[in-house]
Amino acid sequence: MPQMGESIAEGTVSRWLKKVGDSVKRDEPIFEISTDKVDAEIPSPSAGVLMEILVGDGLTVAVNTVVARLETDAAAAAAAPTPEPAASPSADASASVSAAVPRAAVVAAVAAAVPATAIPAASPGSLEDRLRSKSSPLVRKIAAEHGVEISALSGSGIAGRVTRKDLEAFLAARPAGGAAASVAGASMYAPAGVEQHGPLPTPWAGDVVEPMNKIRRLTSDHMSLARKVAAHVTTFFEIDLTRVARIRTAMRKDFEAQSGQKLTYLPFILQAVTMQLKRHPVLNAAVAGTDVIYRKQINLGIAVALEPNGLIVPVVKRADELSLTGLTRTVNDLAARARSKKLNPTEVQDATFTITNPGTFGSITGTPIIPVGTTAILCLGAIEKRPKVITGPDGEDTIAIRTCAYFSLSFDHKVVDGADADRFMSDLKKALESMPETGF
Repeated sequence: MPQMGESIAEGTVSRWLKKVGDSVKRDEPIFEISTDKVDAEIPSPSAGVLMEILVGDGLTVAVNTVVARLETDAAAAAAAPTPEPAASPSADASASVSAAVPRAAVVAAVAAAVPATAIPAASPGSLEDRLRSKSSPLVRKIAAEHGVEISALSGSGIAGRVTRKDLEAFLAARPAGGAAASVAGASMYAPAGVEQHGPLPTPWAGDVVEPMNKIRRLTSDHMSLARKVAAHVTTFFEIDLTRVARIRTAMRKDFEAQSGQKLTYLPFILQAVTMQLKRHPVLNAAVAGTDVIYRKQINLGIAVALEPNGLIVPVVKRADELSLTGLTRTVNDLAARARSKKLNPTEVQDATFTITNPGTFGSITGTPIIPVGTTAILCLGAIEKRPKVITGPDGEDTIAIRTCAYFSLSFDHKVVDGADADRFMSDLKKALESMPETGF
């Protein structure tokens, strides 16, 4: 299972494109995966014969789990007996597995490799048990005081880690005088991947109840984690893009004829952002405990909305080294392949700063959540013409029609001071409002 982003601990095998015994070519897609960041076809690392599938369709496993075995020696593959394809677990077996090992990715991998009837519940001291028990000292202390067995709870953290909120939600929902939690009881009150505060809501007559799909559950996990690890603050600036609009109009015809790419406002903004990230490195950083990692590379994550729903954040690597044409081509290519599910795993990794653009849907502005592993995210509002009061050549005030947009910056106040964030935004505003006629 490939790593599809620093914050992603697991992925789901959506479906196998090859079956046991099939020959595959190097880089030929062999299975599809689904995470909260991307749905993607995974290519074969080498040519050979698919000898064994260890993780079946619909199962979730930890990153770096072996999901299949490929025989790369043609002679050995021809001589080896063809194994029977792994049988899909029955509905009853799947239900019992999910009850016994909710969201335990490593245990799910083992479950796919052996007959369903041979899958035992997680035993004390098992890998799943140890993963869940790796909670903070505070969580373990609270659990001990209330007689709760942590390994029996369904944690919402990565790899099933039980958080303080998980424990508090269980304690709030547990009947007075209740004994240590059972796995089934814990799953009821704290379903994996979903944080609850207080009693669960119940459906009313006429309501439609639909379980979250895998992408939505993983997105829920990731967003909850992002809110936990960063102290979110957002600052807002209105930026006059009239000058950028004029330069874009002047360049557009020749640019599109020569490059074959549609010229939007985004590449101009990306260029200005990369310039300011060099001047304000704390916005291009990551927090590791009590250390701050100042990234030298500037890798811009660009949020791409999918149809009918969902979101992917492909990454423009070393964006500061690309020209306006290079940025345009790269962004357009990544967006097109994101929507067609053709991104490679490496293309959604290692973002150092993220830009989201809800303005394309008409949104004036927003307060986006900071992706895990970064310190800030920039939100671009709708670009529209507005009446503005400006100073004329003789110092008089006058009303003019200007092309403007609201930009917002969400930043991690643990390491980014408000003054630092506002200086970054102020410099970005100046850069865009005074852009040279030839561009940056």
